[in-house]
This record gives sequence, structure tokens and C-alpha cells, in this order.
Amino acid sequence: MEKFPCDVRALRADVAAVDALARLQLAARQAGFELRLHHVSAELRCLIDFTGLAAVLRVEPGRQTEERKQRLGVEEEAQLDDPAA
Repeated sequence: MEKFPCDVRALRADVAAVDALARLQLAARQAGFELRLHHVSAELRCLIDFTGLAAVLRVEPGRQTEERKQRLGVEEEAQLDDPAA
């Protein structure tokens, strides 16, 4: 099955977008192709997970490192406020 990248960074994270992506993936598979979602926002990723379509809508990894950096920034700020032991 041939894989095609699908850039979804312009999509809003709502149910209509998830529905459209699921229908597009179904049509692609029926034609012998598979879509791989790229540049998925954290909100859209959460919505895809919430709807149970994560296995169907193939999301390429990529934003995980950015999310970790954001979390580290919060942790670092919290550690700076703590008195040294």
C-alpha cells in the first residue's frame, strides 16, 4: 500500500475535521493508498485519540519533541522557585 503525506496544520481541531479525515482515509484505502497525517496540532491529536480513530488516522510523530520542550520549560520554572536543598 503506497503512503501519502497529508499536511493538516491548517485544520481546526473539531469533529468535522476528524470526520473528513476519516472519510478521506477510507477513500484512500479503498483506492489502495494510505494517508499519513503530518503537522498535527496537539488539540487535533487529542481529538483523534478521544474519538478512538488514532489507529485509523495514521499520525506521523513530530510534535512530540516540541511538546516535551514546552513541558520542560514549565518544570524548569517550577524548579527555579524551589529553595536549594
